[in-house]
Amino acid sequence: MARSFHQHAFSDVPTTRASSGESMAANNDQLSSELGSVNLATANTIESGVAVAARVSPATTTSAFNPAPTTPVSRKTAITNVRVFDGRKLLEPGIVVIEGDKIGLDSTGAYMVDGRGGVLIPGLIDSHTHVADVSTLTTLRRFGITTALDMETYPLTLLSALREQCGKNGLPDIRSAGIAATYHRKGFAPEGNVESPALARQWVDDRLSEGSDYIKVIADAPPFEPQPDPDTITAVVSAAHRAGKLTVAHATSCAGYRVAQGAQADIITHVPLEKDLDDTIVSQMFAENRVVVPTLIMMKQVAENTNIPQLKYTNARESVTAMYHSGIPILAGTDANAAESSPAKPEYGESLHTELELLVQAGMSTVDVLRSATILPAQKFGLDDRGIIVPGRRADLVLLSDDPIEDIKNTRKIQQVWSTI
Repeated sequence: MARSFHQHAFSDVPTTRASSGESMAANNDQLSSELGSVNLATANTIESGVAVAARVSPATTTSAFNPAPTTPVSRKTAITNVRVFDGRKLLEPGIVVIEGDKIGLDSTGAYMVDGRGGVLIPGLIDSHTHVADVSTLTTLRRFGITTALDMETYPLTLLSALREQCGKNGLPDIRSAGIAATYHRKGFAPEGNVESPALARQWVDDRLSEGSDYIKVIADAPPFEPQPDPDTITAVVSAAHRAGKLTVAHATSCAGYRVAQGAQADIITHVPLEKDLDDTIVSQMFAENRVVVPTLIMMKQVAENTNIPQLKYTNARESVTAMYHSGIPILAGTDANAAESSPAKPEYGESLHTELELLVQAGMSTVDVLRSATILPAQKFGLDDRGIIVPGRRADLVLLSDDPIEDIKNTRKIQQVWSTI
């Protein structure tokens, strides 16, 4: 039976707080579910297997979503007069067809949307976030984020409930580490504690049985907390690799980077503030195909909020510059969260656009920065169905009014978002 989808706005829902699990995650302020600089005017929720559209108005703050009349819309949509970012450059104005939940080829009989010469980019991917509730997921979508790579949400019942909501309402697709491997870290799930290398395999098996998409390990800790055992971290990473799973290592210090390197973690998230990474570490990372999610917005806020002289944001920025110029893949992530215990709290949605700007300031080209939030995380996290606008891929799309290659700040000028459920 043919399906149709209908326009309406999301309703407000009660907010449920969740621990992000990272000690660097947040301060004690109540998280607002209405963050950011765009206003959701209309949104389409549809039956399973088709794309969802949300029209947004830039530079407007809203305190509530107002229900819109329900209006049937054709299942097939053609976006006309639009320039497509193909992962390297902007193409000449053309047509992009959405058919069901995929990008199609034939515009015959499609509902036409005039792109007005704007720029169509793949749906954005936040490579480090901590999902909290439906309201924050709605905020992510308003800012063009169609995939959220969660780095710990607890309890798991909350994570499961959010995944179910995404499946019903066209909110961002969630992939998650579930619970991270720790060693008696404050603010983390107690099930994350791994006492010794001998327990690593069972711990990984438990996470996989819970549905973890990848495995996260905590490779360092603040000086006043117990430090993780490098051998145990290595055992967890090895067990995950034997199970065919990607590994992500939290490392906020040079020592943590060395532990993550020694453990052969695939991806390292965060970047040190106490000093910049030396050439030896950077060269080794490149040689071993390491990937980095530096979360510059998080590191900047930590440096500003803690006011500890040894923690300097310039060190983090210079490390990113060095890694980028060495050829290490850089992914855009924010560490947005709703935790209650740490000195920084990047805002959901808006912070990814700030992250893109900080990456440009660190010396990355605007093209590579766009890739860091689209095709690169899709490739590195094994999400081969998204991240690029070609027929057959997911219809996760963001329409911008202006060219982000000319000015990365133009990623904020969102006119419409399509996301797949």
